[in-house]
Amino acid sequence: MNDTYRAFFGLQVEPFRADIVLSEIMETHDLLAVHERFDYAVRLGSIALVTGEIGSGKSTALRYATGHLHPSEYATLCITASSGSILEIYRQILDALGIDVSSTSRAVMTRRIRKEITDIVHGKKMKAVLIVDEASLLRLDVFAEIHTLCQFQQDSKAWLPVILAGQSNLIDKLMYRGSQPLASRIVARSHLEGVDRRGMEEYLLHHLAIAGIKKNIFDDAAVTAIHQGSGGLFRKANHLARGALIAAAKEQFMIVTAEHVRLAATEIF
Repeated sequence: MNDTYRAFFGLQVEPFRADIVLSEIMETHDLLAVHERFDYAVRLGSIALVTGEIGSGKSTALRYATGHLHPSEYATLCITASSGSILEIYRQILDALGIDVSSTSRAVMTRRIRKEITDIVHGKKMKAVLIVDEASLLRLDVFAEIHTLCQFQQDSKAWLPVILAGQSNLIDKLMYRGSQPLASRIVARSHLEGVDRRGMEEYLLHHLAIAGIKKNIFDDAAVTAIHQGSGGLFRKANHLARGALIAAAKEQFMIVTAEHVRLAATEIF
């Protein structure tokens, strides 16, 4: 699909993008709630949980929260979880620290991670934060062990707060007995859900404004169709809205209708 629809509508940039700058992220109630709990856990050196369905805005909320950490004060370690072993998680953390370790020993890896975190705190006079996205993919044996990374000086120093983000089944995994040492460190939880219709209309207007359109070019039925078709989830709403714009431009319609949204829905899952 070409981008002639942008010229048709007078859009200055690609609309409904995920890579908008921090200042352009729409500050919803749920996003601000994540930020508040994120800061609370970081301040205490504990663990916070962010859950939500696919496309609900978890990654955006994390980017918003981490974006407000001053880079001269915080060393943010961001990894994306997988269904691999604890060694894979350790390798990702070491990579985020800029460390290349060829060893496959748990003891060697954890010792190196602890040393680097200690150097960040004492040597660089900074605070470290570990963010694990897609944490619902982690294996149960990883949940049983990863909490040991948070233990410094006989568990008396809270030098590595952790933010776990994932789908709702992350909570189920934390209920297992083996996960309890990790779960017991959680001090704050946020759950992101789809927005209501009014919230969806505000979201569409917000992103149109970012793209240079100051009025709503989606009629009421189109807004309702996007809300219903996406379940209030932002990622799918982005796809539907952009696809509907393309369909409307192809038919030379300056107003996007529900039929254009229906056409867009045939292209996505």
